[in-house]
Amino acid sequence: MSTQSTVIIGLYNPKNPTNVGAVMRAAGCYEATQVRYNGTRYNRAMKFQTDTKNVHERIQLVDMPDLTAGLEDDVEIVCVEFAIGATSLPSFVHPKKAIYLFGPEDGSLPQDVVDKAHHVVYVPTVGCMNLAATVNVLLYDRLAKSAREIDDNQTILASRDNKNRLKVKEI
Repeated sequence: MSTQSTVIIGLYNPKNPTNVGAVMRAAGCYEATQVRYNGTRYNRAMKFQTDTKNVHERIQLVDMPDLTAGLEDDVEIVCVEFAIGATSLPSFVHPKKAIYLFGPEDGSLPQDVVDKAHHVVYVPTVGCMNLAATVNVLLYDRLAKSAREIDDNQTILASRDNKNRLKVKEI
């Protein structure tokens, strides 16, 4: 059993290539391990991909029928869904190793997938968010609750583009 964190994003039958591209960008920003998807809709629309940071060069985007296949035994399945009995994201404690499963933009995860989950969480919004927005919120929540030390200046220098040279004025 490895002590390294595992963060896998699983997209159940995504239909919108813009969302998948934005999910890939979020995966890169928050250092996810892998993005998996299933279904046929994304493959048909893949030519419209919007992975503007070429994250697919660093993080695998894997087409697989069973999103939970081949997981290490210590990876917990977390479904993100508006389901009766789900835990609100602000109350959720993220496992060190997890696959987060998200339903399609126009539907929900199948009940049998939810039944296999170790955890089911939801983002307590009024109405549902866009798929990519939900992935971003979940990954940010994971980061915000982590014990990871962040070197602010180094993170900013490594993350900003070449047009940003802003500094905060010392008071």
